[in-house]
Amino acid sequence: MCDDLTEQDLKQAMALDRRTFAAIGAGAATLALAPGCVAAAPGGLATKARDVAITTSDGKADGYFVAPAKGRHPAVLMWPDIGGLRDAYKTMATRLAAAGYAVLAINQYYRSSPAPVLPSFAAWRTPEGQAKLKPMIEALTTARVEADGGLFVDWLDKQPEVDGRRKVGTCGYCMGGPFTVRTAHARPARVGAAASFHGANLVNDQADSPHKLLAATKAAYLFAIASNDDARAPTDKTALRDAAMAAGRPAEVEVYPAQHGWCTIDAPVFDLAQADRAWGRMLGLYGKYL
Repeated sequence: MCDDLTEQDLKQAMALDRRTFAAIGAGAATLALAPGCVAAAPGGLATKARDVAITTSDGKADGYFVAPAKGRHPAVLMWPDIGGLRDAYKTMATRLAAAGYAVLAINQYYRSSPAPVLPSFAAWRTPEGQAKLKPMIEALTTARVEADGGLFVDWLDKQPEVDGRRKVGTCGYCMGGPFTVRTAHARPARVGAAASFHGANLVNDQADSPHKLLAATKAAYLFAIASNDDARAPTDKTALRDAAMAAGRPAEVEVYPAQHGWCTIDAPVFDLAQADRAWGRMLGLYGKYL
């Protein structure tokens, strides 16, 4: 969860080990290829990218679309963390495109502001950053998120780089984690796989809690949970496993030995080894179900 307790964890981690933080930053740099360019990985495909604007009932949603330079490929909708669409997510989208996917990284805050809303994850922890984001977060109702997810899948299906014969995937980080389930719920016939990384509020008491929606989807799932999130809500992993089993949906639910935010390359707690492991599990999911 991106809550006050998680923020305290992040501040303590930064204060306790500045040298580790520096090493993390160096590791992140190994992933920081220029958005839209050839992937920094053996065998990675050359990619091409463009900024896009998608018409919704509430305005124009801006996003970053990147795909292999040649051919048609399965589509993936990427939901950023609480900091919103920025260079870190453009880089992550480019890396995924280089693995053979047509990726839309979306600005979930488009109703309030074009991207980037904040220049980096670090800006979220400033009083100014939190004050700026608060009304934007409140505007993201579950109904709006689901409507957006469906529209973005429809948009992807119309792109010449997308192979419409293949299922669509989605991935989300932090607040974007539950958005993957809502996207699968919005377009069950199209979404074949959803990956949530340190997702927030996947299990709650509301009727539309993400874990209660799994039965109305046709997707396979990856729920990668941070160790500090699991410590605060230790029954969530069981609820997700039980809901997936009851729904007959394939689901990998695992607690990683890493802190909330570990998969985002500009986060203070970015963990290169565990992020790469989670990334590999996502590619395995997509390879099997898209």
